[in-house]
Amino acid sequence: MNIAQDKVVEIEYVLQVDGEVVDQSEQGDPLVYLHGHNNIIPGLEKALEGKQEGDQLSVTVSPEEGYGERDDENVQVLPRADFDDDVEVGASYFAQSDDGSVTPFTVLEVNGDDVTVDFNPPLAGQTLNFDVKVLSVRDATEDELAHGHAHGDGVHDDEE
Repeated sequence: MNIAQDKVVEIEYVLQVDGEVVDQSEQGDPLVYLHGHNNIIPGLEKALEGKQEGDQLSVTVSPEEGYGERDDENVQVLPRADFDDDVEVGASYFAQSDDGSVTPFTVLEVNGDDVTVDFNPPLAGQTLNFDVKVLSVRDATEDELAHGHAHGDGVHDDEE
C-alpha cells in the first residue's frame, strides 16, 4: 500500500541540522501520523507521498517547506511582570491570546524588567535533513478521519 491522502503512516526518523542530530524517533516508539492532514511539515509529507512499507529515504527540506523562515518581527520584548515564575534564558513558555489560542516562545534574554522572547519556531530558517524508514501504511479509520489525526494505542479510549 502506498502513502497517500487519508493513510495512517508509521515512520522512524532522524532529523539533522548542520550535521547535528536535533530530533529522532525513539527505538520502539515510531512517529504515527495521518497523511494529508498537516500533521507533519509539508516538505517531509510531500517526500513520503507514494512511498510504501520498507522504503528508506533521505530528505532535505528547505525552510519554506519546513518551519518557515525566521521573522525578526517575532522577536519581542515583554515586561518581566508578565511572568509568574523565575524566567530562564533558553526556556520555552506558552502565551495565550485573547481568542484562547496558545503560542510557544523561547526566552532569549532577561535584562532588568525586560524579557526578550522569540516566537519563531526553534527550527525556523533551518534546512532540515531527515533519514526516514517507512514501517507501515494502512487505511485510516472513520474516527481518525473525523478527528484529523492518527490514533495510537489508548488514544480516545475514554471517549464515546
